[in-house]
Amino acid sequence: MMEYKGYLGQVEFDDEASIFHGEVVNIRDMITFQGQSVAELRQAFEESVEDYLEFCAERGEEAEQPFSGRFTVQLSPEAHRRVILAATKAGKRVDSWVADVLGQATQG
Repeated sequence: MMEYKGYLGQVEFDDEASIFHGEVVNIRDMITFQGQSVAELRQAFEESVEDYLEFCAERGEEAEQPFSGRFTVQLSPEAHRRVILAATKAGKRVDSWVADVLGQATQG
């Protein structure tokens, strides 16, 4: 995983073509990049992000920002009930409780 200005690029290697290719994964808009070496790949990633930002600015549109802070999860009714109960027992709002639990689970 690569990061530039908050945008995350996920990379794969195509063995047949002997090339790295990737795409930005934390926005809905499509940003892709490729390179034959790590240095070339990083440069292409950063240039692609910059091109995206410039393109949005030229069109007078706001570029999509990575990680808005919103996170939507669909649960079964039973799991939803258990989450509500756990948050209530902890004396927290559901969103605060979920944020705390996810924060603890992802530390490391």
